[in-house]
Amino acid sequence: MTSRISPVWLVLVGILSVQFGAGVAKSLFDEVTPTLIVWLRLVTSAVALVLLARPALRRRTPRDWLVVGGFGASLGIMNWAIYQSFARIPLGIAVTVEFVGPLTLAVLGSRRPRDLLWVLLAAVGVGLLGLERGHVTLAGVLFALLAGAAWATYILLSAQTGRRWPGLDGLAVASVVATLLLTPVALHSGGSDLADGRIVLLGAAVGLLSSVIPYSCELVALRSLPPAVFSILMSLEPAAAALVGIVVLGEFLAPVQWVAMACVVVASVGATRSSSGALTEPVPD
Repeated sequence: MTSRISPVWLVLVGILSVQFGAGVAKSLFDEVTPTLIVWLRLVTSAVALVLLARPALRRRTPRDWLVVGGFGASLGIMNWAIYQSFARIPLGIAVTVEFVGPLTLAVLGSRRPRDLLWVLLAAVGVGLLGLERGHVTLAGVLFALLAGAAWATYILLSAQTGRRWPGLDGLAVASVVATLLLTPVALHSGGSDLADGRIVLLGAAVGLLSSVIPYSCELVALRSLPPAVFSILMSLEPAAAALVGIVVLGEFLAPVQWVAMACVVVASVGATRSSSGALTEPVPD
């Protein structure tokens, strides 16, 4: 008798994989630039997705290419910006601030004015993060907010891409677009490091941990898991990032920062319960 893995466990594995990949990536920032690491991650996921999906490119309209191009740009910016944030502030804080983007999108998808309270609660959480100035820099927070805005854009364009590109075709093409967009910057900032096989292998491992494994887990889980439940589970991302930061990087947070994170997590759960679906897209960030 074969046992099936619970879809909840698959989502949790995906969340931990994403954040563990981020922790591995950040541990390399003393050796290589964040841009090169995120580029290696994107290359790995793009190759894996193209081989898996084998997207059909013929008979595509200009509108199809415009949508998937915007989707790829948002994917590239989201990944690049959050890695720039990781380089400046603790993992858990960066992911907490980033979550403001999709959380706001979820609230905007609701027609009930009272749901604006969730945004207010998240704003309180982000404000509390600034009380421990030794752990937080303005640049790190701004990069995380940029990543959050790109995440929200990614979610919106994901829906349009899914309507125009079947299966994984759109995500595969978007991953190639994101990789190509970052290629000039990555090669300029750290192209010489590509001669180091160890760095290339670790970058590929980050791609597997942060993109290929979690997306695969989420894809399987969403076949039987209600979107609202998936959204709530995804709200655990900030806490998972904080735990990985402690275990992998030794980034211990102050009590007020844990309170701030709790505010954002609760706000995210509340917002997704009110507007299930806005946070249900798999996130290769």
